[in-house]
Amino acid sequence: MKYSLESTGRAAYLQLYEQLRGDILGGAYAFASRLPSKRLLAEEMHTSLSTVEHAYALLCEEGYVEARERSGFYVAFRATDGFASAPPSPPQRPQYDASAAPQCFPFSVLARTMRSVLSNYQERILVKSPNRGCDELRAAIGQYLSRSRGISAVAEQIIVGSGAEYLYGLIVEMLGRERLYALEDPSYKKIEQVYRAAGANCVMLPLGTDGIDSAALAGTCASVLHITPYRSYPSGISASASKRHEYVRWAAQTGRILVEDDFESEFSVAGKPEETLFAISGGRNVIYMNTFSRTISPSMRVGYMVLPCSLLDVFEERAGFYSCTVPAFEQYVLAELITSGDFERHINRIRRQKRRELAKLM
Repeated sequence: MKYSLESTGRAAYLQLYEQLRGDILGGAYAFASRLPSKRLLAEEMHTSLSTVEHAYALLCEEGYVEARERSGFYVAFRATDGFASAPPSPPQRPQYDASAAPQCFPFSVLARTMRSVLSNYQERILVKSPNRGCDELRAAIGQYLSRSRGISAVAEQIIVGSGAEYLYGLIVEMLGRERLYALEDPSYKKIEQVYRAAGANCVMLPLGTDGIDSAALAGTCASVLHITPYRSYPSGISASASKRHEYVRWAAQTGRILVEDDFESEFSVAGKPEETLFAISGGRNVIYMNTFSRTISPSMRVGYMVLPCSLLDVFEERAGFYSCTVPAFEQYVLAELITSGDFERHINRIRRQKRRELAKLM
């Protein structure tokens, strides 16, 4: 068997997961074909059974494979999924429970970091931030995204602003009001409100059980698609692996752009958050967005977007003159939280808590 593990410091189950996923995407395992048994794989790779189980669990979570009782694991991903023109079936939409929101960041850690920034940065917090955001925060975000989300981006590609709503407006300024913007139906109401207030024309595309209905997506005249693939609000629908690749294929056509709103994905109970469209596409034609309102606090009105390199000059020309709307002090605090590891420790603590709560219900 060709799979092997290297002593790179990277978790063994992630190495195996990535190799298996690569073979599935590359067609080595056809749709509905059976993957090697867990025990066979563990024996031939000289690794533990739990390593293989964890890798298979991730593939199941992301929709690449499915487990069949007393039979094994079978490929559920098809590269051609998403182009059928069959009429959509009415989706069963689980409702998102807002009361189950993650806990806020520990106040004691936040207060300690604020005191440290005041002491260490001193008068620098009074200096106006660069238009795209402070270098320290953008560099920290870039490193964090590389570690946690598989996104490779330099600080120049990262734009910091006062929350997602402000960034939606910048997207319209950058991409233009003459475009047609497609949104999920249903979706977070403010997304449509901000786009329309900025002068954009919007069309709503119905959600199916695993994302936007394929026939509606194929038939739209929109050139910008705004999606929340991790968990759409208020439906709670998550995009499957096949649907995520369908979105990327849709955006591959000339002139099309995906806006990936990755809100709250950090708190996935999976062994790793689901892969981003930005990572799947190699950073082409996808604008990645996220905020700190869930991971730190709703009062922390700070968001960021990662632009593909092809849009950097466009942004600079059409929206680069806007001043950064986040105070330098808050940016330095966030940069310190990320670089110190406090930010990721908080995320991991909440994820462990959610796993324990989920285990009690099973």
